[in-house]
Amino acid sequence: MKVSEYINSDKVTVSFEVFPPKTDAAFEKVEKAAGGVAELNPPYMSVTYGAGGSTRGYTIKLAENIQEKYSVPVVSHLTCVGATKESISSVLSEMKEKGIENILALRGDRPQEFDGDPFANFKHASDLVSFIKEQGDFCIGGACNPEMHPESENRKSDLAALKAKVDAGCEYLVSQMFFDNNIFYSFLYKLREAGVYVPVVPGIMPITRAVQVENAVKLSGCNVPERFKAIVDRFGDNPAAMEQAGIAYATDQIIDLIANGINHIHVYSMNKPSVAKGIIDNLSEIIG
Repeated sequence: MKVSEYINSDKVTVSFEVFPPKTDAAFEKVEKAAGGVAELNPPYMSVTYGAGGSTRGYTIKLAENIQEKYSVPVVSHLTCVGATKESISSVLSEMKEKGIENILALRGDRPQEFDGDPFANFKHASDLVSFIKEQGDFCIGGACNPEMHPESENRKSDLAALKAKVDAGCEYLVSQMFFDNNIFYSFLYKLREAGVYVPVVPGIMPITRAVQVENAVKLSGCNVPERFKAIVDRFGDNPAAMEQAGIAYATDQIIDLIANGINHIHVYSMNKPSVAKGIIDNLSEIIG
């Protein structure tokens, strides 16, 4: 089932992201964690794709597993950094064979070490979107960063790049994590002003360990509000308390988003069924 059917509906939904293992030995553990999230019966889930396609086989295998065992539609991430058109065609053919209809098309981060130009075949994510559209009837989503992509020169060029993705065939956008909803609302306003009208699904990251804050800032350059810093300072040394506080903070963000007319939320579960369940339990009457 194509996730656009959910994202274009008025029903409130909360979906989850999981990531695949890096080795065969870890697959069973990851499969169990992903299954724990799938058992919550979300409208759909997404499975990430390792840098340079490093987890390609595991991504597709995990996505197929979730769809077959739990009947939960899956969005498979696909990055094109360092890829050839032939390699992307091969991945798309495999996805078709496995019944994967939904793709989140990403350019991917520039690798630290690469022999040649990693973007020789696909310079932008919009190029990947166009290529996927030529290869089959996939539902294609794209990524966006409410606080601007780290490589963008300015907000204007960032918005232009997002519009290019949508013009190429992106049916919706999913945001990078953020911890201040006002930043998302401001971004959404600017995006509409730039002529981009597809649904934008906010990505929420429940921070359940203090070390995740540093990693989140490093990954996305996102702003960390003082009130959230206070939570980490107070509970960061107590894992159980930090998890509870992180779930509560993420829940508060989600409730505010829904109250302001944002009906579809995507949660970065970090393969933690307990975190996903904590959020669903907190929203039982809101999304029920």
